[in-house]
Amino acid sequence: MTHDDLSWLFARQRFGVRPGLERVRALLARVGDPQEGLRVVLVGGTNGKGSTAATLAAMLRAGDVRAGLFTSPHLTRFTERFVVDGAELPDEVVGAALTRLRPLAEEVEATFFEVVTVLGVLLFAQAGVEMAVMEVGLGGRLDSTNALSPELSVVTNVDLDHTEILGSTREAIATEKAGILRAGRPAVTGVDMTLLPTLLERGADVWALGWHFGAQVQASGWDGSDVTVSLPRQPLTIHTPLLGQHGARNAALAAAAAFRLGLSPDAILQGARDTVWPGRMEVLPWRGGRVMLDGAHNPAGAQALASALRGLGVERLPIVFGAAGDKDVGGVAAALAPLASHVILTRAVLSPRAADPSSLAPLFSGISTTLTDSPEGALDALAALDASLSLVCGSLYVIGEVRPLLRGEVGENRERWQ
Repeated sequence: MTHDDLSWLFARQRFGVRPGLERVRALLARVGDPQEGLRVVLVGGTNGKGSTAATLAAMLRAGDVRAGLFTSPHLTRFTERFVVDGAELPDEVVGAALTRLRPLAEEVEATFFEVVTVLGVLLFAQAGVEMAVMEVGLGGRLDSTNALSPELSVVTNVDLDHTEILGSTREAIATEKAGILRAGRPAVTGVDMTLLPTLLERGADVWALGWHFGAQVQASGWDGSDVTVSLPRQPLTIHTPLLGQHGARNAALAAAAAFRLGLSPDAILQGARDTVWPGRMEVLPWRGGRVMLDGAHNPAGAQALASALRGLGVERLPIVFGAAGDKDVGGVAAALAPLASHVILTRAVLSPRAADPSSLAPLFSGISTTLTDSPEGALDALAALDASLSLVCGSLYVIGEVRPLLRGEVGENRERWQ
């Protein structure tokens, strides 16, 4: 991948988000409509869509389906967004496709995420993918992934996030999320029952968690969860390495989607076990202890994280926290503060959206707090505490900068917005 092409693409982040499907459809047409030969699953929702998509892709692989997985944002490498049969596509393959797309994208004035979406579709078509599991970027109705024609759609849940674009109420956001459903086609959802009528208005054949199928956690610990999914005529107890009740729930949604796609019980069981989803309650060894990474960036995500930690027997631990300035950081901090023995506030160096650590300090009043200006500085402060278990959470961009430091890797040195 040429430095010039990737720099051009990342510069398009500064154009911001421009909801609408006209540009992405025009770009798909200019590249020969590669989506026409691709079976697609769209996975949207406020939280959990990435882990649900990753689990479903693993189940497809276990069922001998050549599966593509498209997710966003990436943590440390751009190629993380394009996975085929469990492996990132090679840099040179992604680069060649991007070089082809660049002049066409300029013609239609495509945004960053529109280019990335079409790039994923083109790469999957070239790789002979049989089914592409596409994580929706923002909302659903006007997200660029919705230019595709899904065989099945998943809406994990609906909560308040991106309210400046999607609406200020759960009902309004549910309407946007429901836009990925198609009349007469199967769908799976875990939304609150009060919001289910909004999804049903789309005319899709919806299976709702807690109504059409169930999920009962049998055991939950540091190695993941065993959850019984009560599918019609086929109850399955699957094991997922995803931590917490919310991880088990997302695995159950993926299992229901896989069942509706016709996968065998063996494929569902194996795929659940094989799921890998970095940066979401991921535990890594570091300096003789352990560090958990989690991209909880909205109040609902932070509440799920806090609940999962308590379920694992964690009462207090040091927390490294950084957030985007346009998020409800007060709601996130309120969920995390009761767990914090010490808070280290930081910011993602590569993200212009990052909140100044000093602006976050009042949210953790009464708790011992350290301010740092980089994830590297935050880890230095964390090392001085010598804790057996610590938490790094908030912005996925913070996670993306911390994770390579913990693993002794070199991270991506590019400005991050989306």
